[in-house]
Amino acid sequence: MANPKEKTPMCLVNELARFNRIQPQYKLLNERGPAHAKMFTVQLTLGEQTWEAEGSSIKKAQHAAASKALNETTLPKPTPRPPKNNVNNNPGSITPTVELNGLAMKRGEPAIYRPLDPKPIPNYRANYNFRGMYNQRYHCPVPKIFYVQLTVGNSEFFGEGKTRQAARHNAAMKALQALQNEPIPEKLPQNGETGKESEEDKDANKSEISVVFEIALKRNIPVSFEVIKESGPPHMKSFVTRVTVGEFTAEGEGNSKKLSKKRAAMAVLQELKKLPPLPVIEKPKLYFKKRPKTILKTGPEYGQGMNPISRLAQIQQAKKEKEPEYVLLSERGMPRRREFVMQVKVGNEITTGTGPNKKIAKRNAAEAMLLQLGYKASTPLQDQPEKLGENKSWNGQNVGFPEPTSNS
Repeated sequence: MANPKEKTPMCLVNELARFNRIQPQYKLLNERGPAHAKMFTVQLTLGEQTWEAEGSSIKKAQHAAASKALNETTLPKPTPRPPKNNVNNNPGSITPTVELNGLAMKRGEPAIYRPLDPKPIPNYRANYNFRGMYNQRYHCPVPKIFYVQLTVGNSEFFGEGKTRQAARHNAAMKALQALQNEPIPEKLPQNGETGKESEEDKDANKSEISVVFEIALKRNIPVSFEVIKESGPPHMKSFVTRVTVGEFTAEGEGNSKKLSKKRAAMAVLQELKKLPPLPVIEKPKLYFKKRPKTILKTGPEYGQGMNPISRLAQIQQAKKEKEPEYVLLSERGMPRRREFVMQVKVGNEITTGTGPNKKIAKRNAAEAMLLQLGYKASTPLQDQPEKLGENKSWNGQNVGFPEPTSNS
């Protein structure tokens, strides 16, 4: 029996019944409630004992009845099996090889396993003069042992085991014990990158690749990165990147393209820092004369001919005051002859405007506010009555004119 915490109550009841050589029986006794909130009652029978339980589903009711049975039954229970001892003494479910791969990636050094040929077994031939032919009958074969060589960076480890996987685990355990307390080599060059010059202090927070591009841009030198080599198994690739900055070239290796590119940039930076400093060129100062404002948006004649809504908003912006607030007060009239009343508030001033739609009502309210604030009307309306009065005598009927007759 496995760990009881990993099994459901129904599974444990089945094992209990199997241990006592009886058959568990689940019986649905009752079902009540609406369709969206059903309640089921299930009865569990183990031998001569019965238990009842409820649940929102038949499965939940079965589990509840099984839990009751496990707590209240008087049947003898099977003893749980002890947990298996971890062969590698590794906490958790992570194998030594997986843990070593993670450590190797942090160090930037691939872990490479290489199987070794087993040691030759000496052939001890039977001495027929000692016990005769019976000496061969009880001869036991020597168990086979596998050997593996593990390489992590410049370190080598050897492992052995009854299987090739066990040998890999043994070698990985030895490597973990040796490398866990050692510093990561990638941090060493980063700590030594700080120079004595002030320019290097400014570039402390920049990546090496960015510094290379900045130096090349200042000196007008082309820069190119190229991956020239890719090797290793799929889970532990090794890349070699070459960087070319003008006449300088360097290579970097790492377990990712980004890391190899970074190391190549670090290598070429050592050569670029040896270049002589660039001459300082003073840029001429440009003096710009501030133009005076020729448009006064707050004048009383500003914006004639503009939309009064836009005109009022621009005037408030020029005054650096709050923008106008529009509120729909009411909507009245028949469906085809609607009349909307819109209110606008500017500071403590309030005006209203009406119109057949909200847009015109808002426009009229803004026009009234402009007049109240002392500004001239945005759109002259003096021509409109004349246009309306031109056709006062026309009643909408078509007037016929006689066609001219020819005298011929």
